[in-house]
Amino acid sequence: MNFQQLRSIREAARRNYNLTEVAQALFTSQPGVSRQIREVEEELGVDIFERNGKRLTGLTDPGVGILKIIERLLVEAGNLQQASLDYRGQSSGTLSVATTHTQARYALPKVVQAFRSAFPEVRIALQQSSPDHIAEWVLSGKTDIGIATEGLTQFADLVSFPCYRWSHVIVVPEGHPLLAHSPIRLEDLAQYPLITYDLGFTGRSHIDDAFTRAGVAPDIVLTAMDSDVIKQYVTLGMGVGIVASMAIDQGRDIGLRAVEASHLFEPNVTRLAVRRGAYLRSYAIDFIERFATDLTREEIVGALTANSD
Repeated sequence: MNFQQLRSIREAARRNYNLTEVAQALFTSQPGVSRQIREVEEELGVDIFERNGKRLTGLTDPGVGILKIIERLLVEAGNLQQASLDYRGQSSGTLSVATTHTQARYALPKVVQAFRSAFPEVRIALQQSSPDHIAEWVLSGKTDIGIATEGLTQFADLVSFPCYRWSHVIVVPEGHPLLAHSPIRLEDLAQYPLITYDLGFTGRSHIDDAFTRAGVAPDIVLTAMDSDVIKQYVTLGMGVGIVASMAIDQGRDIGLRAVEASHLFEPNVTRLAVRRGAYLRSYAIDFIERFATDLTREEIVGALTANSD
């Protein structure tokens, strides 16, 4: 068997057994994919996939175990290629980072700028999405590094590192009645329409948990993934905003006031995740060190080694 055959099996499982999509992803033909899968099954002497006629419908019991082995083989094949580049002293390449809008807009610019100065031959592919998609992209190898506040600790095949802590703040227009409250209570917030993050984004779970524990029902009238969008609708007078503290820029957020809310909502931890067992290029570890400043290279490598054994 060969790696192309193994990739066909992996992609078939990833793409819900749709061989047309598998063929497009691997730049081959659908009959070619079918043949590669069947050749591996014949060589192993077991059926990896369940079938309805010629259509794949799922994994057999042996197929579940075989797929895990195939995943490890393909990960290690990729690791071998990456390691060879490091050993040859090549510092060029592409570092793919998936993150949320808030991290990309407010937390990453200085890190990316410093990293590019240190590694001018490395290109950065910055992708933005939801925490669930970020995790999926890291797990599948589509991206090298994932950064988010929520969701990254829920996957056993990801190794995640805490990077920094932050709190939410309340955002209101100048002159808003809430500015007369000191300190603001959850009951005070519940008197106004609220604008905050979508479920699963930027510490939203801590916001919901706080209201639930207090037995207060908030009136959340609008949600968004983007901190700037939330602030824009607050500016229009549509409600009171709850955003990440890092998303406040006093020089640009003219007409808005930010009020401390750390007494209302639990603090949040932004995490960085990589795929368990993945080989990280030297420059990728450098990027992690720059973003998670409390971590050392030895700690990063040690955690990856411990979690891959």
